[in-house]
Order: sequence, then structure tokens, then C-alpha cells
Amino acid sequence: MAGPIPLSQYIAAANAEYYAHRDPLGSAGDFTTAPEISQMFGELIGLWAADLWQRAGSPDITWVELGPGRGTLTADALRAMAQVGLTPPVHFVETSPTLRAAQKAAVPDATWHDDVATLPDDRALIVVANEFFDALPIRQLVRAGDAWRERMVACQDLLFLPIAGKDVPDSIVPEHLRDAAPGSVIETSPANVGIARAVAGRLVRQGGAALVIDYGYEGPAIGDTLQAVSGHRFANPFEEPGSRDLTAHVDFATLGAAAGMEGVRVEGPVGQGAFLTALGIEPRAEALARTSPERAEQLAADRARLTDADQMGELFKAMAWTAPDWPEPAGFA
Repeated sequence: MAGPIPLSQYIAAANAEYYAHRDPLGSAGDFTTAPEISQMFGELIGLWAADLWQRAGSPDITWVELGPGRGTLTADALRAMAQVGLTPPVHFVETSPTLRAAQKAAVPDATWHDDVATLPDDRALIVVANEFFDALPIRQLVRAGDAWRERMVACQDLLFLPIAGKDVPDSIVPEHLRDAAPGSVIETSPANVGIARAVAGRLVRQGGAALVIDYGYEGPAIGDTLQAVSGHRFANPFEEPGSRDLTAHVDFATLGAAAGMEGVRVEGPVGQGAFLTALGIEPRAEALARTSPERAEQLAADRARLTDADQMGELFKAMAWTAPDWPEPAGFA
């Protein structure tokens, strides 16, 4: 590295290296996502999509998942959707060769894309993004004295460390945050905004809906949420870049505003627990327990992990974007 680089560039390079060569999921990896916790998660999302599709008049659709992990969510959703006759073609947006191989094992007939630009444009889309936006690069602005500066990353003797860069204009800082205390941090994600607008524009032109589930908050707000996870434990995001997952909490207010600029209807965010409960996770867990009594205790624990406020139920949030002429999606009343 010739000199300090923006934090966003550091995150992009580190995560590109990280995801290119490993499957980070599961007990042997670095973290576990909701689809890997329980089949109920993907099944309920599949039924959410099928319900919306039926009420929209059962048009031709394409199923799209952004950052689909091992393909588990889509595989579970396809099984649920097939029960009501919905068997859409599947398109994945994924750049990791390792994860593409896992996805192919789970959903052999999928089509892969490097980004959303090449997705089909001849039919409506149902787009799912579970823990996708949190892994995209962020910028951080740091209050230094009476000025805001962009956070950069410098390398010294093979050690990476964050430093304050050049001043940025006050005009790019939300007015209510401009006089924050020294040391305060504001995060923005041009990458998130760009993809949200691209997907929303597709929905307006083609019809359909998108479901975004991730951990985050409603901002803009003061706070440093950059984190690294390694072996299911938090780690230093500036140590061993490329060997650990770098993420940041998603600003749902900004994400929703970006999508709304394109003309979609924005629903939420609501807590993941409330969303899954509205979709029927409790009766689904009970039905599975009746079928497999030996799994009843584990099913109850999995449901709690997905929905309880002190686990994933409130930190994780759901948001939907729908085309103007499509019906309102379930789970957001």
C-alpha cells in the first residue's frame, strides 16, 4: 500500500480477499446466518414471496438473491414456494468462487451474476438480500477539532491503523450532526445507496418486490459500527485484513430513502422477530415439532434465536420495497 487509503477501499479489498477463498459459514467458519440456523427462515420467506406473487396476479417472475451464502435460504424458499405452484428461475448475485460452488450444490439450476446490472429485464423480480448490505464498504467521517475528516487506513511496518484524512465539507454532514463532539463518527455507504437505487429502479420498471433483512439502525446517527468477526468472536478489523469478515450496521433510513427515490413503496423497517412472527414462525415450529418430536427442543431454541429481542429479534430488521402497482407485502402491518 503506497499511502493511506479510504476506509471504504480497505474494506472492499479485505472482504474481496476474505470471500474469494473460504466458506465463512457454520460452526467451522466465522459466523452463522439465519438460514443456517433453521429451515423455517427460508421457508417463511418463500411463503412471503408466494403470497405476494398470488395477490399480484401470478405473473412471470425471476427469483434473485443477493449474496446468497451457501444457497440455503433459496433452497428452503423454493421448496415452500413449490407447494403453491411457484417455481421461478433463480439468479444469484455472487462473486466468491468458493460460495458459488456451495450454491451450485444447493441450487444446481441457478444462474450467477457479478452484480445486479446483468439481471433479467424481461419480467418481474422477487429480490432477497439477507445479510448482504452489511458487508458492503462504508465511509467514516470523524470529527477532529472543529472539522470533519474522512477516516483513512495507513500501513506502517505491516500494521494497519485508522487515521484522520483531509477535511470534508460540512455540506455532506447531516445538519443535526455537524456540531457533534470531537471523536464522533458518522458512517455512510455509497455502495449501499447505489445498489438500493439500482434494484428499486428495476422493480419500478419490471414489477416485483425486494426484501432486505440485516442488522442495523435508523440513521443517520453518530456511532462507529465497523466490526470484524473471526471464529464466531469479535476481532480487530485492522488486524490481518483478508482473514476475517468486515461488516458494519446498515442505516435502514438512508437505504429506504435511496430506494424510495426511484419510486418504489417502502415498508418497514420492523424487527426480524416481529416480521417472522407475523409470517407464522410459531405455528411452523409447532408443526415441525409434531412431525419430529425429537427435534422439539431444538426447534424451540432456533425459533427463539431468530425472534427473541435479546438475540436476533430486534437488532436484525426487515424492510420491503415494492413496485407501485404491486400489492402490499405481508409482515409489515
